[in-house]
Amino acid sequence: MAEGETMAMAYIPEVILKKRKHKEESLALTRKTQLEFGKYGGKKRKVEDIKRPEQFIKEFRDKALGKHGILCLEDIVHEIANVGPHFKEITNFLGPFALSKPKGGLQGKRASYKDGGDTGNREDEINDLIDKMN
Repeated sequence: MAEGETMAMAYIPEVILKKRKHKEESLALTRKTQLEFGKYGGKKRKVEDIKRPEQFIKEFRDKALGKHGILCLEDIVHEIANVGPHFKEITNFLGPFALSKPKGGLQGKRASYKDGGDTGNREDEINDLIDKMN
């Protein structure tokens, strides 16, 4: 080649140039999103996304009873003990709570608790019965 001669450039159609440019832009955008999301592409769960049981119970209780001004367990106990204005809503909320029959069943004939049977008013010993029923 002589010094005066210039090499002719190959002709590339404009359509191909536009496709190349578009492909490069989309590739750059894809790489940018991959960098933002990291290795797993944003699909990996974060620890904050998984609700803990205590957190779920609190949100469920707030959603159901928050509109009545009941925020904590003490408010529920107070409403039940004093038969407050929202007693019916609370009992409906606690509806799924049920006890099974006592382990070992009830003993003896159907006499009152004072007379040696299992039925009747247990007063301070009611917690033992509830423990058997859970």
